[in-house]
Amino acid sequence: MKKLIIAEKPSVASDIAKVLGKAKKIDDYYENDEYVVSSALGHLVELNMPADIDKKFARWTLSNLPIIPETFKLKPIEKTKAKLATLKKLMARKDVDLVINACDAGREGELIFTYIYEITGCKLPRERLWVSSMTPSAITEAFKNLKTQDDMASLQDAARCRSESDWLVGINGTRAITSRMYGSRGKNLASVGRVQTPTLAMIVEREREIQSFKPKRFWRITANFKIENGEYEGIYQRPDFKQGAKENDKAERIWEHPEAERVLTEVRKIASAKVSDKKTQSRQTAPRLYDLTTLQREANNKFSFPANKTLSVAQALYEKHKMITYPRTDSRALPDDYREVVARTLGAIDEPYSGHAKKAINEDYVKKAGKRIFDSAQVSDHFAIIPTDISGKKLTDDEFKIYDMIARRFIAAFYPEAVFDVTTRISAVGSNIFKTEGKVLRIAGWLDVYNKESGEKEILPPLSSEKEQAALLEAKLKEEATKPPARYTEATLLSAMEGAGKLVEDEELADAMKDKGLGTPATRAQIIENLIAHKLLEREKRELIPTVRADSLIKFLNVLSIDALTSPSMTGEWEHKLRLIERNNLSRKDFMKGIADMTTQIVEKARNFVEEELDTHEIEIPSPIDGSKLVETFRSYKSKDGKFIVYKTVGNRKITEDEVRELVTKGKVGPLDGFKSKMGRPYSATLKLDENFAVKFQFGDRPDGVERKPENLEDAPAIGKCPKSAMGLCACKDGELVETETAYVCRCPKASEKKCSFRLGKNMLSHAITRAEIESLTTTGKTPVIEDFVSKRTKKKFSAALVLDARGSISFEFAKRSPRDAKAKTAAKQQ
Repeated sequence: MKKLIIAEKPSVASDIAKVLGKAKKIDDYYENDEYVVSSALGHLVELNMPADIDKKFARWTLSNLPIIPETFKLKPIEKTKAKLATLKKLMARKDVDLVINACDAGREGELIFTYIYEITGCKLPRERLWVSSMTPSAITEAFKNLKTQDDMASLQDAARCRSESDWLVGINGTRAITSRMYGSRGKNLASVGRVQTPTLAMIVEREREIQSFKPKRFWRITANFKIENGEYEGIYQRPDFKQGAKENDKAERIWEHPEAERVLTEVRKIASAKVSDKKTQSRQTAPRLYDLTTLQREANNKFSFPANKTLSVAQALYEKHKMITYPRTDSRALPDDYREVVARTLGAIDEPYSGHAKKAINEDYVKKAGKRIFDSAQVSDHFAIIPTDISGKKLTDDEFKIYDMIARRFIAAFYPEAVFDVTTRISAVGSNIFKTEGKVLRIAGWLDVYNKESGEKEILPPLSSEKEQAALLEAKLKEEATKPPARYTEATLLSAMEGAGKLVEDEELADAMKDKGLGTPATRAQIIENLIAHKLLEREKRELIPTVRADSLIKFLNVLSIDALTSPSMTGEWEHKLRLIERNNLSRKDFMKGIADMTTQIVEKARNFVEEELDTHEIEIPSPIDGSKLVETFRSYKSKDGKFIVYKTVGNRKITEDEVRELVTKGKVGPLDGFKSKMGRPYSATLKLDENFAVKFQFGDRPDGVERKPENLEDAPAIGKCPKSAMGLCACKDGELVETETAYVCRCPKASEKKCSFRLGKNMLSHAITRAEIESLTTTGKTPVIEDFVSKRTKKKFSAALVLDARGSISFEFAKRSPRDAKAKTAAKQQ
């Protein structure tokens, strides 16, 4: 009799077959005298959708909610039905008496196999192959230690709970919220989920903090000093500063301009300083080994890799190259008995790491390592991500970057501390204190693995005597302002998700919090991608920016007080309970009861929502129909009788109260930029009231709301050649530039020709593009420097020229700063 092995992916099935030996490939599976090795393609089975349960659920209506099945039935995923049929035939073979689950060693791998096993009606005994490394030796060892079904029961329960709870909250929540926000589903969808929505809530809340931020002015005084051995700079420190006593306060910030002027005048009069140094020693321990979230976070910071890209690259290093251990882990430690494996791996690792690895072996660093690295109590399903004893494979640039991070972190973790000499210099100009710091790397320790050498420094010119006198060369006063909080990047968002809404950078605190984080290391990247796919988030370079739709959704959930969907900490508690199920500390039944109760509460709060019962108030804008004051509600500005209404979101753009006032009093407002089509493309338009006082888009001469190319090009006046023509990039070869009401656009001379995509809105970041500027762009490829652009994020003015890049796209060209300006800006950021 034979054993059937089911891996999660074909590549893993192939690796297992090679280790088992003499396995012949037949169709899409492998077979030898003892084993049949096949695979899934990820998920082949899914839970029934509402319409599969009862046809009445095909209609989206609150009266059908909540939908809470007594049992969750399964159905094949349509596009992989053939693969499922193949596995079913293999399970039914007369010569197969055991099936082995070789899917990825984690919650989702358990779910994939379990659903396949159940939908096929398989009754064979089953065992579990648990592999954390795809090396031949690791696979061989795993076969010697197959787990029983009893061993996996709690993980299977947690996997089912995750799947069913996401179904209950996602299906019911999305239908309920969509019904109340948009009526019948129509073209709009308010997608919510057990993990994705509290994640979105964090991002929206941060954006609101940024938009409502009011900068506060402060002043800094810097001084250049000269001593016998050279020059240095110091920064004035307020004598009354108390740490934490005032928000945004720092010792070098002076909040009152007269006080800053007073200090500056006094310092300039004295013109000399008594100087003294205080030297201390600073020690820095090597960072801990990587788990997936930390790897994703640092790859985003270092290379701007999205989280899903880092996971994909790491998965290739694990599956394809066998050069790292299982990446979907939340552990940053290794098992207690792993020292021998570590020593073997260090001995096998290739250049450019072998020199550092051999030093770790020769200096007995592995034997000296303690609980920070070797601690089975800190290992969950999988241990930290480390290299395997296989190396030397040809890698892509991205694969090398991630492998290099993992390999250096692995070796450095065993090295001793780095030791710095830190010098704090105090320059006393009368009673006014200026502070300067210098740092010298005295012992490289683990930094040696990153090619940092002892002696590297940010050094100060040494004092010639213990209490030297310094001459004041120059003292300057600089006005600055507090800055709004930074938008989330994927790095900071991953940290906040791991800490259930708290940005946790401290390693020890992060470890304590991660059990209650939002999602798991394996799912966080996909959550971010889902939010982008549902047009709730936009990725702009490294920043994650919530859309108008996201803001409306979270605002509505806040109005309904559905904390279960908006509170990261509350959702983190649910994730914690899934972990408790895995550890047999909580029953599946109790967990699912809690989710069912939470689902019912979400539906009931949506069902009972009445917008008119919310706090509404009159505003000083007259109704265009009868002149009475409009009322501001949660979603709109409208007349008391409801005959006139302007929604706060039009064309995926927020409409401000001032814009509503202009629309009502003048009959139109615009052209306005910032509208977005269904495909996410920005466009400009004028809003106009028609004869029935309904709000309509006006694109050139066409006042309709259809999202087509908005410009009326046929009658638009020509003002020159298309700017892309000179570059040979104009799609219609010799297009002419025309001016419409909202933009400068390329018009192709023949309607049958391919259309050129050049378009520049007439209103860009609060600046109206002039004829002179567009003519300069056409003839020279760039405009003069424009002084009054306004940043959407900071609301501050900035200066830049518009230029045509090599692809014919419009981009900004900022004035180059002098090295001294750049250095000053960097120093200011570090303060």
